Amino acid sequence: MSIRLSWTQPEDLVPHAFVVAAEDGVDATDLTERWLDAGGAVEPPVSGASTTPAAPGLRRLGRAVLDELDLRPVPPELLEREPDALDAVLARATDVPPLPALPAPATLRDRVRGAWLGRAAGCLLGKPVEKIPRQGIRAIAASTGNWPVRGYFTAVGLDPEVARTYPWNRRSRTTSLLENIDGMPEDDDLNFPLVALRLLERVGPDLTTDDVAQAWLADLPGGRVFTAERITYRNLLDGDEPDVAADVRNPFRSWIGAQIRSDVYGWANPGSPRAAAGPAWQDGRLSHRRTGLYGATFVAAACSAALVADTVDDVVAAGLSVVPAESRYAEAVRFGADVARSTGDDETGLDVLHERYGHLHWVHALNNTALLAFALVRSGGDLDRAVPLAVTGGWDTDSVGATAGSICGALAGASSLDPRWTAPLHGRLASSLPGFDGVLFDDLADRTLALQGATR
Repeated sequence: MSIRLSWTQPEDLVPHAFVVAAEDGVDATDLTERWLDAGGAVEPPVSGASTTPAAPGLRRLGRAVLDELDLRPVPPELLEREPDALDAVLARATDVPPLPALPAPATLRDRVRGAWLGRAAGCLLGKPVEKIPRQGIRAIAASTGNWPVRGYFTAVGLDPEVARTYPWNRRSRTTSLLENIDGMPEDDDLNFPLVALRLLERVGPDLTTDDVAQAWLADLPGGRVFTAERITYRNLLDGDEPDVAADVRNPFRSWIGAQIRSDVYGWANPGSPRAAAGPAWQDGRLSHRRTGLYGATFVAAACSAALVADTVDDVVAAGLSVVPAESRYAEAVRFGADVARSTGDDETGLDVLHERYGHLHWVHALNNTALLAFALVRSGGDLDRAVPLAVTGGWDTDSVGATAGSICGALAGASSLDPRWTAPLHGRLASSLPGFDGVLFDDLADRTLALQGATR
């Protein structure tokens, strides 16, 4: 029996790398033909690993193809519109919108608590249906009397035929269904904010990409990182320096991973979106470039604004103030927001998003970001609407649900969140990170508030 490790085997990375080359306008025709002639597949495995190991020769060829693709330049006009350097990113972004002053200390603490709790609730709602298509999510919810979705998923009363047609994420069943929830279970969408929290406590706001790499190697189990993070982790162990670890055989640089790591950088800089973007950029560039890197700065800036803003429109505008205006990422944000404002019912709006971005992998940043913007704007920042919209839209359900919950929780404050979302969390969080398992959300809020004085 062989281990089919996802997101790392050369024969599985090559098809994804061909997709990236096409997206970026890099000609890979000769390499594709060579790969096909050798018996390689060009259809990317959806879950990250094909079922059968490649022969040693094909695996060696896969590494060579990945290396050659790394050497092929991206068209200069794309690099002009989508730079990686932070100063160039900010120079091509829109202005920061006017934001209110910091609220009173008690209100600010309530909003920070709301952000942590909202992130957990959104992640928890999305966990059981990750990778399930939209129609499957609806069928599961409807079969259990939870459509439109208004609470956590359950298997109680689920039609066995629906369960057979849409197999649930087996790893989360015992912790993430309503009848089983006992606190927030471990998840990478919460692990990474904890890494950021500890980094800011230990190093401060001037942290570097080297600091992030060292924190990963010290605290993150290798089996609890995925896609671009798993590739980067491997590259660090192989001796690649943090500044270039994202660039080696990594076809996931435009995926959502950096976007799920940035909330705390925003919470540590309330009302200062561009200050939040700095450490988020240092963190994101360890594993991502361009589209994926903009996800890190966008979310950090949006979370910064969410702690002080009155409207979700200001939050989205703050996020765009740290993203190149002509980039594909900014276009996805604007598209999702425009669909939210212009279409009729929610399902029609989601149809439009899938027509535009449905060809992308379910972990890609662009489709998930368009969905995030749609959920935020359509809901007006109301967590009760935004999180179910983010999750029932499909794709990376727990990650988009988590970010939507973080932003809406910060806008509302913990005291305004419905107990149907917060009560099952029991005020605590499980984690695979040293020192964090069982940590209380109240303690996380207080530690986050302590960072705010250090960053100003």
